[in-house]
Amino acid sequence: MKCLKLNSGGSMPIVGYGTWQVEKSEDSDALDDVLESALNVALKSGYRHIDTAVAYKNEHVIGKVINEWISSGKVTRDELFIVTKLPPFSNRASDVDRVVEKSLKDLQLDYIDLFLIHTPFTVIAEDESNYGTMKIDPSTDNLATWKELEKQVDCGRIKAIGLSNFNIKQIQNVLDNCRIKPDNLQIEHHLYLQQPELVDFCKDNGIVVTAYSCLGSKNNREKMAINWAKELPEMLENEEVLSISKKHGKTPSQVLLRYIVQRDIVVIPKSTNPERLALNIKLFDFELDAEDMETLKNQDAGEPGRIIRFNFFNNIFDHPEYPFEKIDC
Repeated sequence: MKCLKLNSGGSMPIVGYGTWQVEKSEDSDALDDVLESALNVALKSGYRHIDTAVAYKNEHVIGKVINEWISSGKVTRDELFIVTKLPPFSNRASDVDRVVEKSLKDLQLDYIDLFLIHTPFTVIAEDESNYGTMKIDPSTDNLATWKELEKQVDCGRIKAIGLSNFNIKQIQNVLDNCRIKPDNLQIEHHLYLQQPELVDFCKDNGIVVTAYSCLGSKNNREKMAINWAKELPEMLENEEVLSISKKHGKTPSQVLLRYIVQRDIVVIPKSTNPERLALNIKLFDFELDAEDMETLKNQDAGEPGRIIRFNFFNNIFDHPEYPFEKIDC
């Protein structure tokens, strides 16, 4: 597995297993079983980078599975790269220590490889399971939160720290005031939202970029995207993608993922289908040529291609740290 070097000196596998909304079920036990099964398949398929977050409410499942793998000798701790995130409802300096401690407990780990601030904004949660009831907290202080994360690195509970869903201005603010530089920025990044300026900014500052929703997140697209994004062709059915897929004898998913990793951007696709899980990590036995790369580059729709706008939070566009272009939905 190809790895990318981090500012902190560690290495991050360029393909990871994403666990956001792996499956939906009214039965939480059934949901846990689905993820547990998928994680075992992912690890058997060669995944060693697992992406989660406090907000996903699945750290306990991941902890159970990786503990079983480590205890049985199937894998060593240093072969794994575990990522989790400080949730929007805990993006406060005062919450960092408590949240990190709980993540370590749920993940059954002594340290976390990479810990991200999930969003640059903060919300107030009376019910952490219901985003629709959360209210914006305009008092967000990302620098204060960052300094607390630096302390977690100092004491060895976290190996690397980073950001998610931050824009250039917000990242620069951290860079200008930090003691430990961000190692990673996780953003929505796919065929229709390539964000070249943001990606180049990160690369210029030694920040590794991770792409979430890298295959288009079909379910979220149908529920969350504004009309522009909904009107774009389904990524896996895009004619140019299908043509390149046929040319190389690869699946459309493999072409979309290869396009991203070939530009040294980490991908974290999710699937519970064993065959697709295995195919999504087999990206290194072919290479897209210059014509392929240019064709796919030209599919970028810019901001209209964005799917995740966090508009499931009440009045989120009014938050002073809302990171994206404010447009009518």
